[in-house]
Amino acid sequence: MKLITNTQITVDGVMQANGGNNPEFDPGFDRGGWALPLGDEESEAYIGDYYQRADAFLFGRRTYELFAGYWGGVRRADVDDPFVSSLNSRPKFVASNTITDPEWADTTVLSGDLETAVRELKAKPGGELQVHGSGQLIRWLLERELVDEMTLIVFPVIVGAGTRLFPETGRDFALDLVESRTFQPGITAQTYRPVGRPRYA
Repeated sequence: MKLITNTQITVDGVMQANGGNNPEFDPGFDRGGWALPLGDEESEAYIGDYYQRADAFLFGRRTYELFAGYWGGVRRADVDDPFVSSLNSRPKFVASNTITDPEWADTTVLSGDLETAVRELKAKPGGELQVHGSGQLIRWLLERELVDEMTLIVFPVIVGAGTRLFPETGRDFALDLVESRTFQPGITAQTYRPVGRPRYA
């Protein structure tokens, strides 16, 4: 399977709390919900179609718990929604050393040697192993060159605070642009493929 990350970020690179403030997961952060007022039908359909392409999902613990509490509690038969139908019908893998008995159906916990486990997943036949949210996990995967493609959905807003996708210091990567889309509210979606280290002038 091809490992693909999909991240909604602000122009200043913040990925935290795109859907709203959550005192449990984001204590003290009051600038959440920056993505919701900017979405339109076309951009929401693009994101929904993205989820539908997944053969399986890989999550970090925090994102998994957030998604399980929200999407996992909705019965597929009751809702015609691409997020509900995909997330509740595909295998889910969560990188965690603390979750031992996941309640969300079709979930496998990856603990111990995570790099080997992810490489084994990538070696399986199939299309896309998608990572949504899960910033800490994405940074870890990038450091180990496990990401095949990354899609950044950039919302036209600067929030000025919050957890950013990329650290202040870290590995450098050259990227090939695979696809670029622009939506009416000014949202852009760029898909990149890491291709080694950059060349410097």
